[in-house]
This record gives sequence, C-alpha cells and structure tokens, in this order.
Amino acid sequence: MPEKNVCEYLEKMRQLLKLEKEEEYRQTAEYLRQTSLTDRIKTGFSWYPLQIIEQGYGLGNYPFLIIERTRNTDTEHPFQGGKKVRLFSAHYNDDEFLIGTVYYADRNRMKILFITDDLPDWIHDGKLGVDLLFDERTYVEMEKALDICIQARNNRTSDLLDMIFGHIALKRKTIPPLSNTMLNESQQVAVDNMLGAYDIALVHGPPGTGKTTTLVAATHALAITNRPLLVSAASNAATDHIALQMAHSGLRVVRIGNLSRIHAEILPYTLESLINNHAEKESWHSLKSRADQMRIMASKYKRNFGHDERAQRNLLYAEARDLAAEARKIEAFMIHDILEKADVIATTPVGAQSPELSKLSFHTLIMDEASQALLPATLILLLKVQKIVLAGDPCQLPPTVKTIQAQREGLSTTLMDLCMQYIPESTTMLTTQYRMHETIMAFPNAWFYQNRLKAHDTNRNHLIIANNECLSPLLFIDTAGCGLHESEHPASGSRYNEGEIQIIMQLLEEIFYADFKDKISPDVAVISPYREQVLRIQQNTILIYKDNNVTIDTIDAFQGQERDFIIISLVRSNNDGDIGFLQDYRRMNVALTRARKRLIVIGDSATIGADKFYASFLEFVEKHGEYRSAWEYTDF
Repeated sequence: MPEKNVCEYLEKMRQLLKLEKEEEYRQTAEYLRQTSLTDRIKTGFSWYPLQIIEQGYGLGNYPFLIIERTRNTDTEHPFQGGKKVRLFSAHYNDDEFLIGTVYYADRNRMKILFITDDLPDWIHDGKLGVDLLFDERTYVEMEKALDICIQARNNRTSDLLDMIFGHIALKRKTIPPLSNTMLNESQQVAVDNMLGAYDIALVHGPPGTGKTTTLVAATHALAITNRPLLVSAASNAATDHIALQMAHSGLRVVRIGNLSRIHAEILPYTLESLINNHAEKESWHSLKSRADQMRIMASKYKRNFGHDERAQRNLLYAEARDLAAEARKIEAFMIHDILEKADVIATTPVGAQSPELSKLSFHTLIMDEASQALLPATLILLLKVQKIVLAGDPCQLPPTVKTIQAQREGLSTTLMDLCMQYIPESTTMLTTQYRMHETIMAFPNAWFYQNRLKAHDTNRNHLIIANNECLSPLLFIDTAGCGLHESEHPASGSRYNEGEIQIIMQLLEEIFYADFKDKISPDVAVISPYREQVLRIQQNTILIYKDNNVTIDTIDAFQGQERDFIIISLVRSNNDGDIGFLQDYRRMNVALTRARKRLIVIGDSATIGADKFYASFLEFVEKHGEYRSAWEYTDF
C-alpha cells in the first residue's frame, strides 16, 4: 500500500497551482497594465489598429466581430480560441471597452463573440484595438475544489481520494458481459471494467484504438440505471467531440457551457437550443415579452408627475416584476425538465460549476482526454460524483503548465497518472488500432506501448499507389549537410526553418499533381512543434493550395485528428545539437501517430541524432522505411 498522504499531496498541488496562476497573471494582466500600447503591439499581446471585416449575430443570437490587424502583421501573437479579450477604442482611453471571447484567431484575423444583446456604437468610431486578458475563473474553481478535497473527511470524496492513492481497496460487482458485436476484445474488456467498477475505472486508449467508440458503448449501458451521466473532457473542443459522438449514437445529450466556446455542430444539443424547442417555450416568451412591455410603458412617465401617475408607474413596474418572476419559474421548470430527461450532461470541468449544474450531483463521471487535464480541474468533477471513469493516453500530450518549477514539482501529474501508478488494476488498455499502416505504427508501438498494439486487418497494409508506384508508408527526409539551418523569430523566440518550408512546398506539389490509383483525393496535414513554422507554411500555401484538402497546424492543436498523408517539420537544425521542444517525446508520439497511409518526417539527423529517441527512430526508418537526403529536392 502506498503511504502517500493525500492532504499533503493536495496541499502541495495548491501551492504549485498558485505559482502557475501568478505566472499567468504576470504574463497577461500585469504585462498589459505596465506595458505601453506600442510595446504590446510589438510583442503581439495587443492588436492595434483594427479593421472590422464582418459583424453579425451567431450562436445564441449573440453578436460577433471578425477583425483584422493592419500593422505589425508579421508579429506572432498568443490569441487563440477560448481566450478572454478586451475590445477598446483609443478615442475613449479606458472609458469604453467590451469583454469578449475569441472564437478563432489566425495570423492576422480574429473572430470575437460577445455575451451581450448588441454591440455599442463606438465600435464604428475607429481606433479600435484588442488586448489579451487574464481569466481567473478557472483558477478560482480549481482552488475551491482543492480546498474542499483537503478538508474532506468521512464522505464519498475522501473515500475516492483514498482509493486513488491506494489506501482503500477498490470494489467490483459481478456483471454479465455486455454483448456488443461492434466492439473488439480489448474494447469489450474495457466496457466490462467500467460497468463492473463501483468506484474507479480507467481506459488507456492509444492512438486509433477506438477510445470514443468504447466510451459511447459504456455510456449507453451505464445510462440505463444511472442517468444522467456527467461527461467531460479537458477542453471545450474535446468535450464537444465526445458529446457529439454520444448524441449521434442516440443518447439524449445536453451540452452546458459558454456559447462562444462551443462548436456550431453541437449547438442543437445546448441547453439554450433545447429551451427554445421546449413545449413551454411560448408561455415563457410571452411572459418575458409582456414584462418588457410593462417596463417600456412605465419608463414613459416623466420625472415631474402627480400622485396618480406615480401610482400608475409603480403598478406597471410591479406587474413587470411579477411577470418576470413567472417567466423565471417557467424557465427553471424547463431547465429541470431538460436535465432530468437527459442521458448525458456534457461540460468542461469549470462548466460543471455553472448555475445550472452547481447544485446537482451525479452518480457517474465519464471524462475523456483525462491525461490532458490538470489534477485540480478533475477534482471539480470528482466532487460531484460517486464513481469516476477516466479515459486518455498518458503517452500523449500532458496538461499545459507554464511555470518551470510547477512543472518540475508535479503540477502536470494528472489524476489519471496517479490512478495508473497507485491502482493499476483499475486500468484496461485498448490494443487494436484502426488508423495506421503497421509500419507507421511500429516505432511508437515499441517505444511507448511495449508492442502491445496490433494493427487491424482493415488498415494493416494501407497502400498508396501514385504514378504506378507503391509509396513507402514511412519516409524521412534528412537535411543534414544541406545548410538548411533553423532561425529564431526576434519577438516571439519561436523557431522556423525556411529550407524545410521549401521542401514541404515541393512535397505538396508532388501529392496534388500525382496520379493516384482509384483516383483518390488524399487528405493532407502539415504539422510542426513550432508555431512560427506553422504560420510561415500557411503564408506560403494559402493561395496555392486553398482549394485542396490541406491542414496546417501545430502538433498540439492537431492531437486527436488524422489524415492520409502527414508531413512533420521538425525545424531544429543547428551545430549544438539543441532540439528544444523535440525533447518532449509525448508530443512526438502525437505527431508520429496521425498518419493513416503515409508519414513524411523532415529533419536534420546531425542535430537530432544524438538524442536516444531520435537515434532509435532514424535507425528504424533505415530498416523499415525510406530514407532520403534533402539534396534530392534540389529546388530549395
């Protein structure tokens, strides 16, 4: 039995979380307050001046703006979907601003959604800018959850925590095996483990092994007796994905969350949309409309009026309040009715503390991508349930931790990591993979998964025949000795490699002008660990390949996706053997396991070859794949 003291461990996590919060605050809030607009523009933390490209009303009938920066367009920036921003006008100093949430941000354009009825008139007065803001709500909720868990005694929360650290034995119940012909053997075992666990069950799902399919099957079975289930994931995008798959399988799903952070495809399953389709909607709208009319009538009375006018105004306001109260009762009934009838309520960890869910408890939590969620975030969910099911892959990307000290001392250790360490009997691993050619699978399978993965017959020998030639599933293009050295962006410090970009352009040309057998149109992704490299590849390809099926993104952003062709640009090429981000092997595991049929890696063997991971990979390619020199791409 491990002797780890639960309270001491959680107290340490609280201190590390405080460090992380202070660091993020320093990077955003303090930086914005202490730095001039001119300097913020140079570093990308502010965009100014802006041009409005489009405005309108989107999800939930909330307004949005698509804006474009017109200066410093080469500066890298930290804006991305889900970030809080402040839209301001330099005409008014700090007197006029609007808080919104980024829907998406690319090199120089950004779509911002606002939770307000209408946009103010001053947005058309010119001199618009946008600042990145520090959003502390996530930290506040995580801190609350840690405090409650530290103080928990003799209740279900304290029992679950003791089980996670191995102090209390897990209990199981005997159940008949679930008969599902759509599941393979390891998926069936995982479902049975989830159904038979009283307390905690884990699903280790390596790339392409059908983790989502397995979770959906288990959810159908669990929802028979324990509905509604609380379903969550580490991010809004991941929560949307698992919720959509469950909805498409026939489960009644309600997605709770900030509309500005929810993908459009999930909108029909949001609480707002379900309310608008409820049988009591007309009564609710009628009461709200009548209350608004009463307020308008009352506001028409002037300041100087007599006793009768004052009495009439008071009556109108009183009636408006009564109507609004009735509308709120109907709204509360509709929300209760919708949630009560749901099989699944899906939300992010912080969303679980939204007003609609803050007082609800659930029997079972199913959390996808649990290996990417900070422990304190997962604890928010643990407090609301009796049983937890965690799914993910600790061999892929960990949670993002900005503070070096916090990362070094364990803040990136997840609840799933702890369970796999202290209660390994709770875990089942999915072992049949349905994505990759077996040659693409083989190296990560050996390095990360102890060769436990087996490629399914449907994809084991994925072949691509182009120009009457069978292409190798695995190709490494070596830039060693070609003078294709990396560069560093002066403002952001992010790396890029112009030589590799030129090779990528030639590879894309080869792919899109090839004569493929069966006239297939391959889907392609170009990924890199460095954002500056991604941005520069996008700039080079946006016009040439805008009509072709090409995705260009960072490795982190591409996790969970797959394509027929994957091109990885490693970027690093220097005389010191410095490989930077490439030292995170889990990030490279994500990159190496995205391709279905052909994986192309571009890198400098002289720079990466001293590292044991990359030395092994290069040796594997020489034996089982195709190895070319960049000299063959003479146009660079």
